[in-house]
Amino acid sequence: MKTLIIDTALGACTAVAAEGVRVVAAETEIMARGHQERLGGMVRTAMASAGWSFDQLDRIAVTTGPGSFTGLRVGLAFAQGLGLALDRPVNGLSTLAALAHDAEAAPGAAVWALIDARRGQVYGQRFVDRAATEGPAALAIEKATARVAGEDGGVTLVGTGANLIALMAGRVIDRIAPSPEALARLAADHPGGEARPLYLRAPDAKLPGGRDPE
Repeated sequence: MKTLIIDTALGACTAVAAEGVRVVAAETEIMARGHQERLGGMVRTAMASAGWSFDQLDRIAVTTGPGSFTGLRVGLAFAQGLGLALDRPVNGLSTLAALAHDAEAAPGAAVWALIDARRGQVYGQRFVDRAATEGPAALAIEKATARVAGEDGGVTLVGTGANLIALMAGRVIDRIAPSPEALARLAADHPGGEARPLYLRAPDAKLPGGRDPE
């Protein structure tokens, strides 16, 4: 199955042409902002590098959060617009699950995917063997530290929030965003995710009149 994967949720802009779990071509660039200006060109480059035309795609996948409010909307709008134009399904991918797919851990060992959410919080979720054992949540750093410290045996922390968790032990993988390989594995493992943004707290920015962005 030929899939175009888009990730603009965190600190990178990534476009991946994947066939099953195999990355055929990928473009990724570290950036805190400016995803909207770069995404279209990166998608075209990834598709050209793969030797694919857009009408060969079977589906489109896009990260849905948690992450940057602006970045999420850029990726989702692009993916949904392209899916509509091509008449292809658009599937959502959890950002935390993608990060967990970047962490190699022993069978049965816990992996915590953690994103720096600012304001003394992380977005976190626990995984074992790349399967979520609980839902994603916005956690105070102290609470997240206590949760992770209570794990039996080895634990792996992955993501921009990993170094915020004060532990004497545990493997830390400080990733700004999921790798193309992790995105391809997740898209192959979970082909039916809903393409809706996942917001774990109200946005920091306000619209005129004090309204929250929708």
